[in-house]
Amino acid sequence: RSPRARRRAGLVCLVAALPLSVILSLAIGANPLSLAALWETLQGQGTQETMFVLFELRIPRTIVGIAAGAALGVAGALVQAFTRNPLADPGILGVNAGAALAVALGVAFLGLRGASSFVWLAFIGALIVTAAVYLIGSSGRGAPDPIRLTLAGVALGAVLSGITTGLTLSNPDAFDSMRSWNAGSLLGSGLDGLTVVLPCILVGLVIACALAPGLNAVGLGEDVARAQGARVSAIRIGVIVAVTLLAGGATAIAGPISFVGLMVPHVIRWTFGVNQRLIIPLSAVLAPVVVLLSDVLGRVIIAPAEVPVGI
Repeated sequence: RSPRARRRAGLVCLVAALPLSVILSLAIGANPLSLAALWETLQGQGTQETMFVLFELRIPRTIVGIAAGAALGVAGALVQAFTRNPLADPGILGVNAGAALAVALGVAFLGLRGASSFVWLAFIGALIVTAAVYLIGSSGRGAPDPIRLTLAGVALGAVLSGITTGLTLSNPDAFDSMRSWNAGSLLGSGLDGLTVVLPCILVGLVIACALAPGLNAVGLGEDVARAQGARVSAIRIGVIVAVTLLAGGATAIAGPISFVGLMVPHVIRWTFGVNQRLIIPLSAVLAPVVVLLSDVLGRVIIAPAEVPVGI
């Protein structure tokens, strides 16, 4: 089919997939709800059990899945466009490793227990490590380039992951509370943690959309981008700030979920082309679909137990 027809069909699928995945996320679980029961409960006419299941458990979980998915999808699109590396994802800048180490330190030395207490530590850890990656990648001669930043992120992430593993193995009992979060899970997700990081995620999304035209120019090479009037240094800093806010926020509320930021931008590029003005916003639509459907699958594949969405 022609590219225009493919884009039109892809847009229709996206528009239909997001509300469908939301309905499935609200209806399916250990206590399944029929569409009639779901509609009655949303209107406030359900039983006490269905009201609790829907409003206390599934609606917060679904909202967190949408926010985390959108953040991870856009962060992946930014990293791939910035580094011009199709295999890049948000974890390449050490965001996940920084968040995990901060949580491990909180568990080991502050006695924190429960995912709700991890949010601030995870977000702060992501911020600090991303800043450290940028400083390391900026050292030496010349301006920082994507290759140096990528190498710095991979190296620092490997070191921090080793430290986190050592802390976890030193006291397994203390880290039981971290196990579910570290696998990437929406189970038990509430709106309290989301309210902490949602403003940061929204700011990151705005920055990402504003960077789209400049990233189109950077995709042709930095020299060409400068010749076209693009401010490459400002774009570089903007990408790092946006990825930190997006991936750090998503990791804080849902744990280190991989693969979404890697896969979703590729699907959007295959369907809609290489224009970052389309890739970035449409990644924010497709990524929540992937996260929510993965979460629904995790609820039923070994029911009544659950598989974390990250797995």
